[in-house]
Order: sequence, then structure tokens, then C-alpha cells
Amino acid sequence: MIEWRDEGAVLSVRRHGESAAIVDVFTAEHGRHAGLVRGGAGRKLAAVLQPGAQLDLTWRARLEEHLGAYTVEPLRGRAGALLGDRAALAGLNAVTALLAFSLPEREPHPALYARSITLLDLLAFSDAWPLAYLRWEMALLEEMGFGLDLSACAVTGSRDDLAYVSPRTGRAVSVEGAGDWVDRLLPLPPCLLGQGPVRAEEIVEGLQTTGYFLESWLAPALGDRPVPAARGRLVQVLAQSL
Repeated sequence: MIEWRDEGAVLSVRRHGESAAIVDVFTAEHGRHAGLVRGGAGRKLAAVLQPGAQLDLTWRARLEEHLGAYTVEPLRGRAGALLGDRAALAGLNAVTALLAFSLPEREPHPALYARSITLLDLLAFSDAWPLAYLRWEMALLEEMGFGLDLSACAVTGSRDDLAYVSPRTGRAVSVEGAGDWVDRLLPLPPCLLGQGPVRAEEIVEGLQTTGYFLESWLAPALGDRPVPAARGRLVQVLAQSL
């Protein structure tokens, strides 16, 4: 018998049989890891097994490659506290959906895990989380091997007046370097360079850029599955709030 204990955030839950559920969790030390929760479809546990919820988990299986079963204890719920905030709830759904979409099974990603938990905790603070979410998408691309290089202009080498991102290389381009190609480049809002103050319009512009690389770089590498619709709904909600 193999057994380990960890903590993690629920990404998705699907019913299995009459009363059980298969729960996909992003764990601190074991990465994205699914397991069977007996009674998980019942009223008591269904209230605990909500996307974004933080759980104390014990996983047991006869062999490592088996699905295995989870015993769960709630540590922190999140979705319930966000029910009155449409944008924050959309943010939670986008985070959990993108993690389930992007992460390989059973591969630890400790830095991304820590950043994801921080973001999930920030969702209760309406002024703070949209920028953190944008930067989280940048970190997700980096973790998956598709990081952007925004350090200097790909054309001139200058670090000044960076205003665009090349869709071909993922590198920054300055106003001078853009030249006649400006209409083919993606926006590089100052907030992606750590420059402020941050306007809501900048965050939506930044999500246009990260969204391009999620769809054109990451998704093809994962078998051309579509980027989760929850991500598009979040961008729509944020754009409508401008």
C-alpha cells in the first residue's frame, strides 16, 4: 500500500457512481493529482469539494499508477465567499480551469503552486487580484516552457519605450523597433513591466497578449485542446467593468 499526505486546491470534481466523486487537486508536493473520494457526491462532502477549496489530503493506493482514494479534511473554502462578486468568482473559475488544462498529471510545480494559492487568497480583495491574475498567467506560461522575454527590444536591444510584444518570438519590441510592423504586434502595457500606476484598461490589454500565447503556443503543445471557456468569460467580465 502506498500512502502520502499533502495539501492542495480543488480544480475539478466529477461524480463517480452513485455517491463517490473523482477530485482533481493541485497539490503542493505531488502536482496535479486525481483521486476518488468516497461519499464525495453526498451533501456533506459536496459542500467541501468546491473549486478553489483548500484541503488536507491523504492519498492511498495499492500501486503508484492506480487512481487511488483520497481522505479529505477542509482547510479553507473560497467559492462561497465570492458568490456576491461576479468578477472574483470568474477569476477563481479561470485559475482552476487553466491549471487543470495546463498541468501534466503528478508532476510537482512548487513555485506555481505557491503563486496560485496566493492568487486564490487575493480574490477576496477586489482592488488587488486582477493585476495578480495577469502576472499569474505570465508565470503559468513561463512554468509550462513558454515564457515571454520582456527585458529588451528584440529589434534594437533597447530597454526603453517598450510597447509591444512580437507574436512570433514572445519578445518585447520598442516603439522605435516596431516600425511598419506595428499593426502585427501585441500590446505590452506598462503593468507587465512592473510600471504603475495600473489602469484597468492595461490589465485587459495584457490579457489580450497572454491569451494569444495561451491559444497559439500552449494549447497546440497540449494537443490543440481549446483554452478553457472560463478564461474567456473572465476577460469578458473584466472588459465590461471598464
